[in-house]
Amino acid sequence: MTPHDLLHRVESTLAELRPYLKADGGDIRLVEITSELVARIELLGACADCSMINMTLKGGVESALKKAAPELTAIEAINLQ
Repeated sequence: MTPHDLLHRVESTLAELRPYLKADGGDIRLVEITSELVARIELLGACADCSMINMTLKGGVESALKKAAPELTAIEAINLQ
């Protein structure tokens, strides 16, 4: 698999999740996929400071991304560090 294929799978997965996040006033964007295969994302809008964000990140975003791209080693939200 090529880096382009991985990027496409990650972006497609985020596009599928985006309507659910937007329904609550939020959004998500891929910042980068590092050489260590870490997907770095940024949570936007209402998602950036929602009290449920850890559950959304772990139960929703991370789960969906790992299913679509099992070679990812981690998913990090850059604005939650």
